[in-house]
Amino acid sequence: MIKEVHQRFPLSAAALTLTLALSGSLAHAQDLSGLAQTAAPLSPALRGEPEPLGRSARRVDDTILKQVIVFARHAVRSPVLPNSTLDLFSSQPFPLFSSSNANITVNGRQNEVLLGGYYRLWLTQQGLLTGNDTADAAFVYARANGLPLILDTAQAFWSGLLPGAPVNVNFDPPPENDPLFVPVAAGVAQLDMQMAVASVLGRLGGNPQSLASAYAPELALTRAILFGYPVGQSPTPATPAGKIDVTTLPITAIAGNDAQPVNFGGMATLIGAIDPFIMEYADGLPASEVGWGQLTAAGINQNTRLYNLLLDLEYRTPYLARVQSSNTASHIVRSLVQAATGNAMTGALGSPSTKIMVLTAANTNVTGLAGLFHLDWSLPGYQPDTCSPGGALVFELRQSQSTGEYIVRTSYVTQTMDQLRNLTALTLAAPPAIAPLFVPGCSRDNATFDCSLADFVDLASYSIDPQSTDLMN
Repeated sequence: MIKEVHQRFPLSAAALTLTLALSGSLAHAQDLSGLAQTAAPLSPALRGEPEPLGRSARRVDDTILKQVIVFARHAVRSPVLPNSTLDLFSSQPFPLFSSSNANITVNGRQNEVLLGGYYRLWLTQQGLLTGNDTADAAFVYARANGLPLILDTAQAFWSGLLPGAPVNVNFDPPPENDPLFVPVAAGVAQLDMQMAVASVLGRLGGNPQSLASAYAPELALTRAILFGYPVGQSPTPATPAGKIDVTTLPITAIAGNDAQPVNFGGMATLIGAIDPFIMEYADGLPASEVGWGQLTAAGINQNTRLYNLLLDLEYRTPYLARVQSSNTASHIVRSLVQAATGNAMTGALGSPSTKIMVLTAANTNVTGLAGLFHLDWSLPGYQPDTCSPGGALVFELRQSQSTGEYIVRTSYVTQTMDQLRNLTALTLAAPPAIAPLFVPGCSRDNATFDCSLADFVDLASYSIDPQSTDLMN
């Protein structure tokens, strides 16, 4: 694969910004001179001038949607660990799902179809879809990590988005590693395991075990659920004979593997034990089977703090986010530039005429990309920055009808826990939960936190590690 050679260039014009910040060298530079006219005038940020507070908030949104990129997590699935292992951690047997081995469930598939149907309504309203599915399919690029769960998710989403067109999802079948989603395993990015461990330990004061006291309420809730007693009962019941108390296993931070660079020891086992709870609720299992009748949505929300903690440390830590997510970010940003200029660009996905791009992966991927750009969100029923089943980072390329400027509008879109549980039909009047995202170093102060495309490319050129990317299409 062709490796990108990075070099910084002065940002004297929008075309130079977009051409060189992404290409990294004159040898790979693309001719984006046409963007100088379509993106002019430069934003105050690119001219080095502060934008007056409140000015952009008063602007009328006259933009039209030119392209959308949806970077999504897979749908509701069965637990990662088999029940034979899970049952070692609890006093009662874990419930059964409609699938096993971390595959998509029957309801998970249906929820993805519903979600795709919502995007169909929205993108038709925005003018990217016409209602002629066969014709529209030519302008849609879908790609998924080749694992069955993720591929099944992408195919179900397509069925909701374009029900009248044959499903067409690009993927590399296992054991191939798609560098877009797993660049380290694919050999595109090189991870320094010692640096990975150091970068995490530096966030924990060198003491991973300190997490046990910092998250004591969540650990107490977890133990009570697993062993079937009221939270706060005193004295705390002993661990049942023959069972493993996952809340007391030592927490470490040592070298891991390509998929999980840092091994957190007992914390990783704990996450495996609580992983089924959110899926039990979201998959619509009877209340008596959601934490054996002891967990409400609020309890699951609190419990999710432990899950999010591990994801944050493993994929949002700056060094880890940069190595693991730069290739995804590079391809996404290049695809936006390709769509804006109408010119094919190395390292972009789809073609210049692609209007809709759907990339389906795991919560680890979504977390990492969010970490690379320092994106945060909060939605009702979820902990901050939760990558929920089917949830997605959405990048909209829009163009002002009055100035011709291209902007990037970023959001996080997800079904709520109850929408998932109840298989709720989604409409424009009853949509999924949507959070507009502020992109630090790029966003304006309007309600949707827009970035000029030139500013977004400039930010990407600083954020992306060129040694962790390729220029494959």
